[in-house]
Amino acid sequence: MLKTSRGRILRNTTVILLALVWAVPTWLVLSNAIVPAAEYGSSPHWWPQGFALFDNMSQAWNKAQLGPAMGNSLLYAVTSSLMAVLFAVMAAFAAVVMPVRHGTLWFWLIYSGALLPLQVFLRPLFLSYANFDLYDTQLGLVLVYAAIAVPFAFFIMRNYAMTMPREVVEAARMDGASWWRLFWQIHVPLSKSAMVAAFVFQFVAVWNDMLFGITLSTSGNIRPVMAALAELQGTYVSVGPPVVLGGAILVSLPTVVLFFSAQRFFVNSLKLTS
Repeated sequence: MLKTSRGRILRNTTVILLALVWAVPTWLVLSNAIVPAAEYGSSPHWWPQGFALFDNMSQAWNKAQLGPAMGNSLLYAVTSSLMAVLFAVMAAFAAVVMPVRHGTLWFWLIYSGALLPLQVFLRPLFLSYANFDLYDTQLGLVLVYAAIAVPFAFFIMRNYAMTMPREVVEAARMDGASWWRLFWQIHVPLSKSAMVAAFVFQFVAVWNDMLFGITLSTSGNIRPVMAALAELQGTYVSVGPPVVLGGAILVSLPTVVLFFSAQRFFVNSLKLTS
């Protein structure tokens, strides 16, 4: 009984400490984004002074042109994430459900794309995009985001597919169902929770990407929101840190809303794939 009590105390203490590690930076961002830009000093504020959050957000929205940039990121995140999840669920179905030889080898071959640092792709991508007129285009960014999102989405879908009972597949095949029908009418409906979780993961990753945004785009009507925010941050001396932080809070809202709206699917898929 004493060991159980100590274990509970240790667990709760660990959870509280981890929560503080994440909460303190968030609190600093919020408390400094509230401060009026004209009244901001040389050191960060631990407690809010005044309230100019919406004014700081408005300045960031106008100076960095966050509206078009957020529209671009929404296009890239939704389109590339949907493409990645579709390819991932198809690959998982083939590697786990269908009688494909060397399924484990195919898994590692596809998943290895998530193990390489993204920086190694920059030079070949830049050169190939310049040669094929994909540089500084929305199509080019959608394609690269979809490509880098496939490996991790495949990891989630493959693990989920391994938890599905084989009896369902065997019964469907005995009833004469084709692989195509089995995929669309049985596998996809049963995989909805994992598909939503994979979509959320990839949406957040694409939305928060700045590396490819600043490397493969230059025009204001093409660049994603994080590239626009980085440009605003480069001029923080003139606009002030509260404006930059207000813009950061503003551009993070879509991912927060998406996560909490899909939290039920997200948690269920993690339980089944763990």
